[in-house]
Amino acid sequence: MLGAWAAMAILATFVLSGLKVLREYERAVVFRLGRLVGARGPGIIYVIPGIEKALRIDLRTITMDIPSQDVITKDNVSLKVNAVLYFRVVDPNRAVVAVENYLFATSQNAQTTLRSMCGEVELDQLLVEREKINAHLQSIIDQHTEPWGIKVVQVAIKFIDLPEGMRRVMAHQAEAERERRAKVIAAEGEYQAAQRLSDAAAIMAKEPIALQLRFLQTLVEIASENNSTTIFPVPIDILKPFLSTKGDRTA
Repeated sequence: MLGAWAAMAILATFVLSGLKVLREYERAVVFRLGRLVGARGPGIIYVIPGIEKALRIDLRTITMDIPSQDVITKDNVSLKVNAVLYFRVVDPNRAVVAVENYLFATSQNAQTTLRSMCGEVELDQLLVEREKINAHLQSIIDQHTEPWGIKVVQVAIKFIDLPEGMRRVMAHQAEAERERRAKVIAAEGEYQAAQRLSDAAAIMAKEPIALQLRFLQTLVEIASENNSTTIFPVPIDILKPFLSTKGDRTA
């Protein structure tokens, strides 16, 4: 009797060992005697012990760091570039059957594509058009990994390590650019000031009394600022209106 109970217990344990619980983000790719049956889950599934074998696949988005790659840009600048890759498994069956190790394969493909892509652009494009390059990288890597059941969500270049000499050159270039802008702004200011003076001179030429009023205003400003005696030459042309007016009154 004891032997029967022991046999039943062993049989029950053997049967229950086929029960598997999968989380919402997990799938089990099941093989039956070496042949692919398909993906199962989530929840409780049953795998026939000794006949079927299950491999768990995580469907969540995976964040993978792409190590720094030695790159020579199109304009022959040597630098190091690293990036981050976001991807997820959309077809568990292909992720198991189509490639030996989808994590390693995706990482190697991303590294190769990053080196190749950065070698096709110039340094200025790599620094300025980063969003465009990220989108292009995502498109290329996704195209390569699609047969493996992998969907690339995003690729982002994190850091570009420039040589010290190139940093100094770029700093000199930025400084020269700032100086150029400053000179252009100063020249534009001189041009506008000259234009305004020309307009003022044209107005004073049409209205002589305006020149006299401006002359008197200048005298007032000098008197308010300096207490010492100031010698200010007065053109005869300015005094003619006053002299003629005085002569008329005397007559």
